Amino acid sequence: MLFIDFPTLSALAAASARIAKKCSCCTVPLAAWQRLPTTLELDRFEELGALREDPYEEPTFAEYHPQGTRYDSEDAPIAPRYYPANLSQVARCLDCGRHYLRYNEAGGYFTELRIRALRPEMLVDVP
Repeated sequence: MLFIDFPTLSALAAASARIAKKCSCCTVPLAAWQRLPTTLELDRFEELGALREDPYEEPTFAEYHPQGTRYDSEDAPIAPRYYPANLSQVARCLDCGRHYLRYNEAGGYFTELRIRALRPEMLVDVP
């Protein structure tokens, strides 16, 4: 899968922010990480690439919350080197062109697809 670096991710987020067209992909607010809503159809999204350069490298499960946010906070930063962004793929809505981050949350006895809107104001490039 194609690696998406921070400058490319920033450009995709900026392009997404400029889209004003109404679309079924944004009828449910996706500002924070959440389970994929049943109203979204997976076949209406195209995967563009991943935020992890080496798929064989063990990812960190450390989160980045310098302002005290949480995983499910709408204002939590999107830090591509930190969980869960580091496990994410970038997906584009085929109907309107908005971009989202998606990853598969795998617990002990379940897997669940999670999604978050790619918003430029939330992106941070930290080591």
